[in-house]
Amino acid sequence: MIKKRLFHNSKQVHIVFTVVFILLVLTYTTIVLYLKGWDFALLGLSSLFMVCMIGLGAIWILFLRRQLTDYMDNVDTMVEGAIQGQEPISIYEETALSSLEHKLMRYIEMSKASERNIELEKNKIKALLSDISHQTKTPLSNIMLYSQLLEEAPGLTEDSRQSIHHIKGQSNKLNWLIQSLIKLSRLETGTITLHIEDNPVVQTIQQTVSQIYAQAERKNIDISITCDSAIVARHDMKWTSEALFNLLENAVKYTESGGKILLSVQSNEMFTRIDISDTGIGIATEELHSVFKRFYRGQNVREVEGVGIGLFLAREIITSQGGYIQVTSELHKGSLFSVFLPRL
Repeated sequence: MIKKRLFHNSKQVHIVFTVVFILLVLTYTTIVLYLKGWDFALLGLSSLFMVCMIGLGAIWILFLRRQLTDYMDNVDTMVEGAIQGQEPISIYEETALSSLEHKLMRYIEMSKASERNIELEKNKIKALLSDISHQTKTPLSNIMLYSQLLEEAPGLTEDSRQSIHHIKGQSNKLNWLIQSLIKLSRLETGTITLHIEDNPVVQTIQQTVSQIYAQAERKNIDISITCDSAIVARHDMKWTSEALFNLLENAVKYTESGGKILLSVQSNEMFTRIDISDTGIGIATEELHSVFKRFYRGQNVREVEGVGIGLFLAREIITSQGGYIQVTSELHKGSLFSVFLPRL
């Protein structure tokens, strides 16, 4: 409403200015011609001719302005309809600007077709991931089950037991890798629905620590939590727990026996920050920018089992919720991963 009023006032000012300018020009011309000896009849005809020409010019300008205004209104209607998801309406009117109008309509139609194709591809990927998950679940479950049965069989040699133990370990690793890749693909294609709500952060952390506690206890690693129960953040508890688990698992894996891991939580106006610090082997400064890459593994952890997908998956989960992760570290002095979850 304000913009239209300003535009209307601007038009009035232009019209008044134009009329005053024309009157001044006519008055000046009439005076000059009269001083040069022209009679009043000739001056009247000349003035009338000039007024007619100027009037015709003004009418033509107003016609062009109205045509341009109508065209801009049509384009505005088309763009607004496209924003709201409506089908573009073709305007079959041959004007000087209709070509650009039709090209805009074609662009909107192509954009909508592209959106439909993307949605179709997502559905295909979703179906493919479901098939992969279903087809690999049964064979892997059977391998793990038969390995356990073989391990419990009497009369096995020590070498046989070691071989069965390795089969079980590799089967678990393969199962974890397949499930991680499926989760990652579902995140990247948007086939996962995140239930983002205001949830207490301490519940998410406790749920995560309970999954890693036994592994930490076997290495005599102390895990402590500092978190006010009143602190909340907007996040999906299940998937955020998955991301924190990947960070904690790395902390346990790369921390020597007898080490410590501390989880602390702070809250400010925009984000809730979860710090996970450990006394592990640390990360070289030149590798800090690469640790979140898919399948990346640091030079000093080549001997430790892993595939380099945990940190990448954690970052994707947190980013998809509007947050981010930072890391600071130094070799042989531990690492600090900071997870920022939005509060608004």
